[in-house]
This record gives sequence, C-alpha cells and structure tokens, in this order.
Amino acid sequence: MGLSTHVLDTMNGRPAAGMQVQLFSTDGDQATLVKSLTLNHDGRTDAPLFDNSTLKVGTYRLTFDVAGYFSSLGVVLPEPNFLNKVSLDFGVAHVDQHYHVPLLVSPWSYSTYRGS
Repeated sequence: MGLSTHVLDTMNGRPAAGMQVQLFSTDGDQATLVKSLTLNHDGRTDAPLFDNSTLKVGTYRLTFDVAGYFSSLGVVLPEPNFLNKVSLDFGVAHVDQHYHVPLLVSPWSYSTYRGS
C-alpha cells in the first residue's frame, strides 16, 4: 500500500474533509515539497501518497493546515491560534510495508501513531 494518511476532527467527531496537507521528503534541515493535496469527504487522500513501487527508504514530513481547516468551519480561534500547522516528521525503513500516518486533531491538541 505504501504511504497514506487520514485526519479525524476530534472537536466535531468527524473526518477532516477539506483539510490542506503537504508532503515533503527531508534530509537533515532540508525539506523538498513532494505534493500538496486536499483531504476528501472521508478525511483521506483519494490515492496513496506513495505506493510500494514509488516509496523510498528515508525521512518525510506531513504538514497539516489545522488552523485553516477549523477557520473554514467557522470555529472562532484566538489570534494567534494555539495550533496553526502540525508537522509530523517520520521515517520509512521498509518499503515493502504499509506506512499509515493518522492525525487526530482539534484546535488545541493532536495525536498520531503508525497505523495499519
């Protein structure tokens, strides 16, 4: 399956449809944008970020526009908001495995894990 992500809006108890996400490949302090996308109605991408044939061993970053998402829903946020963009840096060691990076998020907190 490669690399995938999924975002759940824990404030409203639903998928974070419409959230903007960026994927970067990283090398030390250098980050190269690989793709930008918008999450679908299920809070997922329409296709894997990478499939097993294109995923490479290395380090990556997913950046989620949390403040933009909640603002688009009309949530009144303080200025500046506690969470603006959430960046998750992670490594891929085995390209024959599936790496799923879910994000559970509200305007004030988030958690993640390596999913299946």
